[in-house]
Amino acid sequence: MQALILLAEDERDIRDLLVLFLEMGGFRTVAVADGREAVMQAINRRPDLILLDVRMPHMDGLQACAALKASPDTRHIPVVFLSAFASRQDVESGLAAGAERYLAKPVDMKVLHQNVAEVLQQAKSRGSRRILRK
Repeated sequence: MQALILLAEDERDIRDLLVLFLEMGGFRTVAVADGREAVMQAINRRPDLILLDVRMPHMDGLQACAALKASPDTRHIPVVFLSAFASRQDVESGLAAGAERYLAKPVDMKVLHQNVAEVLQQAKSRGSRRILRK
């Protein structure tokens, strides 16, 4: 079964390009334009991974990530930031909010695909270990 990726990106052209690339890479996608909608869609759709931009209207990516990680329903969903803001402080803030990775825009599509695949594999592996421990 194809992994479901939730993408939160406020710039339509970038969002459309990323959706196209992800779907060509074999992923199903749900795309939204702000952090608040990302949190709502994560609760409703339970994606396998969430790609978040940092600077978005209504609720930024850092706030959305913190909300997702605070909820027992969504805390297990891996988050990867994808942002043009990539100073050391930005990256540290993203990882401190609970993200597994922080990728700088513009991102090479091969690098994005590799990171998404790795994070999905790590999440799947963690899920298997949890089942084995029960």
